[in-house]
Amino acid sequence: MADLYDVIGVPKTATPDELKKAYRKKARELHPDANPDDPNAEERFKALSSAYEILKDPQKRDNYDRFGTAEPGGGGFGGFGGGDVFGNGGLGDIFEAFFNVGGQGGGQRVSNRGVDLETVLEINLDDTITGTESEVKVRTAIACETCDASGAAPGAKVETCGQCQGAGQVRQVRQSILGQMVTSSACPRCGGEGKTVSESCSNCAGEGREIKDQQYTIDVPAGIDHGRTLRLNGRGAVGPRGGPAGDLYVEVRVKKHPVFTREGDDLRASLTVPFTQAALGATVQFDTFDGPVDVDIPRGAQAGKIFKIGDHGVPHLRGRGRGNLLLELRVQTPSDLTAEQEAILRQFAGERGDAVADAPEGFMSRIKSAFS
Repeated sequence: MADLYDVIGVPKTATPDELKKAYRKKARELHPDANPDDPNAEERFKALSSAYEILKDPQKRDNYDRFGTAEPGGGGFGGFGGGDVFGNGGLGDIFEAFFNVGGQGGGQRVSNRGVDLETVLEINLDDTITGTESEVKVRTAIACETCDASGAAPGAKVETCGQCQGAGQVRQVRQSILGQMVTSSACPRCGGEGKTVSESCSNCAGEGREIKDQQYTIDVPAGIDHGRTLRLNGRGAVGPRGGPAGDLYVEVRVKKHPVFTREGDDLRASLTVPFTQAALGATVQFDTFDGPVDVDIPRGAQAGKIFKIGDHGVPHLRGRGRGNLLLELRVQTPSDLTAEQEAILRQFAGERGDAVADAPEGFMSRIKSAFS
């Protein structure tokens, strides 16, 4: 049997983070989808996943380091492991390698509950103002329709496991320097179920579940921010042979908007006006998510001035009301002056005593033509 550390490509002193990083990298390299022309890719991927299932569990890793073997019956992805049709490493490791979704964590498996899943939902900024319903699609484990999640073929007998007598666990006695050690682990024959069937369902290989794409409708509340996670109870992978489903976690990502940026529950945007309006004052319109609003520009307004429009930001996720809309004033300098406009502007600068650049060559002739 190959050394499990060599299979993953890490030393025995590797930390859990180093182990996970090395596994994910190698899983991407060895995955059958990435090696369609390699007939041995699936076996190598199964061996890699099986090795990681043991070494990621502190209890199993310690047992392997001390005795060269791990307790049987460990379960990645809520029990998909154990050499079943989905591979020794289980569906959980595939999700963990490609979608950063972990299994049930270290320690002993306490139930046949399916694992939690994770996915990403992208929405627009205006969806955070009004709230929305969106669809997400996940590849997950659902109850097998052929056997109705029992794992048994039609007409097959369901019997008490002869190895564990229905307990679902077996005990092993080992000799150590401290005397006899008794350990309990999931029964390798029934996988901890306590029952066996005379013939497994051909559709799911006795797992009671199959892998399919599922689509769910997500109610996205108004006010949700980028990076928030929504939890859908019971929308994760179902457990083996009728086990309850885990949860689905949906990370919300808000697309960038060409006009507005979000700061907490406030929205920020730029309000650009010509220098004449900034100097003389004006009332201008600005389009918001709620329609156009009038903004009063005072005489002599300077670039950078902030206009605060209340109750035009993002709704508070918890509580009533909305944030503010913050408009930062930008003063636009004209770059396409006519000869007549330039002459007026130069006269204005002269009256104020403002030093300006000399007029370009031929400017006087342009002035004469403008007034002729």
